[in-house]
Parts: sequence; C-alpha cells; structure tokens
Amino acid sequence: MFTQGKLLILLSIILFSVSCKNLQKDNAGLSGVPCDTLQRNELKSPVLTFGIPSDSFSLIPGYIKPNRFLSQILLEHGVSLQEIDQAIKNSASVFDVRTIRSGNNYTLFCDTDSIAKVRYLVYEHDPTTCYVFSFNDSLNITRYKKEIKKIIRYSSGTIETSLWESMLAGGLHPTLVGELSEIFAWTVDFFGLQKGDSYKVIYEESFIDEKSLGVGKIYGAQFTWTGKTTTAVPLIQEDKETFFDCDGNSLRKAFLKAPLQFSRISSRYSSSRFHPILRIRRPHFGVDYAAPVGTPVHAIGDGKIISAGTENGSGKMVKIVHNSVYTTAYLHLSRFGSGVFPGAFVKQGDIIGYVGSSGLSTGPHLDFRFYKNGSPVDPLSIEAPSVEPVSKDNKARFEKNKRVVLSLLSTF
Repeated sequence: MFTQGKLLILLSIILFSVSCKNLQKDNAGLSGVPCDTLQRNELKSPVLTFGIPSDSFSLIPGYIKPNRFLSQILLEHGVSLQEIDQAIKNSASVFDVRTIRSGNNYTLFCDTDSIAKVRYLVYEHDPTTCYVFSFNDSLNITRYKKEIKKIIRYSSGTIETSLWESMLAGGLHPTLVGELSEIFAWTVDFFGLQKGDSYKVIYEESFIDEKSLGVGKIYGAQFTWTGKTTTAVPLIQEDKETFFDCDGNSLRKAFLKAPLQFSRISSRYSSSRFHPILRIRRPHFGVDYAAPVGTPVHAIGDGKIISAGTENGSGKMVKIVHNSVYTTAYLHLSRFGSGVFPGAFVKQGDIIGYVGSSGLSTGPHLDFRFYKNGSPVDPLSIEAPSVEPVSKDNKARFEKNKRVVLSLLSTF
C-alpha cells in the first residue's frame, strides 16, 4: 500500500518524465536534432565551490597549523601585506581574524599561470560558516553559509547488547541514542535492556558536504522493551513540543527512570547483601550504578534539597524531598553540583552531583535510594504517574498526528 509520501514521489517522477519527453520534442523541432546531441558547452553550468566559480582556478586545500597565521600563508602565494591589511580593515565588522582557530581548514583559489597568485582564500570557521577573503579588484571578507541539507530518515534496530552498539552497527548517528534515551527516559529502563528489545524512529538528519551534523526533529518513534511497545507521538501543547503515548498520556513522568545516563547496574536493592568492605550481610536499600568518576548525577524529579553533605559511610550525599510521599537520596558522590545546598529547589534533570567513591565504597559508583512515605522501596519498581496529558482542546490534532505516525511506522 502506498503512503501519501510515496504517492507524491511517484507522481513527481511521472511528471518529470513527461516534461523531459516534451522538452526533447520541442528541442528536436527547433534545432532539427535530438536534445541529447546538443553541444555540451551550451548546457554546462559553472562549477561552484564555496559559491565561487572554480573552473578557472587551481585549488589548494590546507589547515591552520598551531602558531601559524593566514598572513603567512597568503604572503607565500603572492598576496602583499598591504592587500591583506586592507582586506581586514575593510571587513572588520564582518569577521575578526583574531578568532581564527588552529586545526580549521582553508582553501586557496590560485591563478593557473606561473605566478599562481591567490585570488580567494576560504577559511572554514565552523561546520556551517566560511569566510571568503577576496584579493581581486575588491579587497574584502564576506561570510558564506554552507547549504544544509535536511533528510528524513526511517531507522530501526534490534538490541543485541546495548542501544549504543545497535545504532552504531546500523550506521546511525550517535546523537540519536541520546534523543531516544531522552524521549523514553520515563518509560524504558535503559540499564535493563534485553536481547530482542527493538526500536523504530522517524527523524530529521542534517548534512553539510555529505557530512552529518546530527539528529534534529523526531517525527515519531517506538520502543519495545520487555515485550511492551510504547509509541511516541509528538504534539505541540502550550507552545512546547511533547511526546505522548497512543492513549494521550505524556511520556514525561513525575520521575526519571534513572539518575544518570549510560552506565550499568552493579548491585540491586536487597534485604540481605554481603557488604564488600564490612564483610557482613545487611540490607542494601538502593541500586548501585557503576560509572566513571565525574559522571553527572541528575535529580530524577522536581523537589527541595533537605541535605547535602558528608554522612559517614554514605560519603558525600544529596537528599531531595519531591512531595509529601516521595524522597530520593544520592550517595558516594565525588562533589556536589552548582547551587546544591540544603533548602535549594531543583528541577527534574538538574545536575546535583558527580559520581565518586566517597564513604564506604570499593570503587566509583552511585548508590541511588528511593523512599515512599519515609520507608525505602526498590527504585526499579516505582511506576511514576504521567503528567500533562493531551488536553481536550488538542485531542483532534493529537488523533491526526497519531494516525500519521502509526501509519509511517508500519511501513518499515
């Protein structure tokens, strides 16, 4: 079955084919020869490089070496110091040459005669912006923005070991891992992925010179975890784009599934665990996430910090009360986040500290604890309620978005 997008593509191809046939007939009638025998130089367009017709130049690529200046490069290719100085003065408001960075690329456009003087130098300041130094009749610098191509991609994969390895094996951009992790952070435990879990995603990816700049807008996604499939449908509500499940519930929950990204669970909640330092069995009312020292630790929900200090075996610890029911604690930190002190308010996702090994600890990890009505509970068992469901006023738009997303996801 053809989707609307595929029908449009097919129609475009048909129209293009008809146009070409008509053009060939017209040209044959006017010139007496088929259009494919026209002189090539009549149809040939100039080759543009950074917006400059480059056919008549010799191009020399290079990069800025440490402690080397553009003036040195230009002087070696026939441009006088006076010309360089005048070009800089004429365009001081366009580009500050003091911001040139070592390691960045440049291209020289040189005459093809024996002198091979530089007529243009193009300095690539960042992935999207270049500065063109002109040494012709006019001496100036102009900004050139590279063309950004945005491509809609359909990607899917099955987990063998991790989401990261699955996406890299499929040739997908690494930033897509973070995008999916953020969308499904409240519904999928990315530390508990199993072989056979799968995902689908429709997204926009930007390219410059065939090089990917990363992932942009997500148009829809699905994640199947432990046999349960969750669909992410985007909807702009209250001037903010949010993702909802098929029932119109926000995928954003009151609490994040985990307080840090891309680590592993090294020890789970237990009523009797052998302590590696004390050498005795005692309850472990938390989940240990093994991660390198300095890994950011995030508040899993909005709340107020009720303690932030060093507490015996817990080491450096932050404790947050979220409401009248829930409290969380973050133990063995190496240091606290900016603005973290008793009485401070934090938002979901704020960095409240960094992974360490303070207190009774055999290595760097985060001991994360969850309390309900003052009693410890297994953090991995918490089912946080949804927030911000689709409003009545937006129901019709949401249903339309949902139909489109489900239809597209079913095509691959």
